[in-house]
Amino acid sequence: MKRADSIIEHADMLYRAAAECHRQHTRYARLVEKAAPKEEQIFVLEIAYMCDDMLGTAITSYEKSTAKPAVRIDDAWWHKGNMLWHTSREYIRRHANCDGISKRLARGAPNRLGELAMEFDLDASALLSLRMAADAYRAVRPEAE
Repeated sequence: MKRADSIIEHADMLYRAAAECHRQHTRYARLVEKAAPKEEQIFVLEIAYMCDDMLGTAITSYEKSTAKPAVRIDDAWWHKGNMLWHTSREYIRRHANCDGISKRLARGAPNRLGELAMEFDLDASALLSLRMAADAYRAVRPEAE
């Protein structure tokens, strides 16, 4: 049972990181939409990137906790935790793609605006999926909060 407790702790950490990541990126989007002062936008974007790093660390910790010799776990939190892990990885991947294309565009590739718009849409979709997976995990493990 000790191993399952360790996995739960890491799944809870993944949940909290995902929820905070979504919250900070949503906060940043609202500030941009309101045309808040640039200084505030930059500060909140830096916080959002720190949350991305925290999510990446939580993903790795969850992976390590589940990589040990197998124990059969059929609890709902296990399935939702795995779904959250998959969704978190996809979000990080999409977000990195979006950042990469943004940097290339800044170096003089204006003909790629359509590609950038599509990547931003996919990034937003991945962020929404992250929120939904976090909500699903919280529904079966409200004490993770």
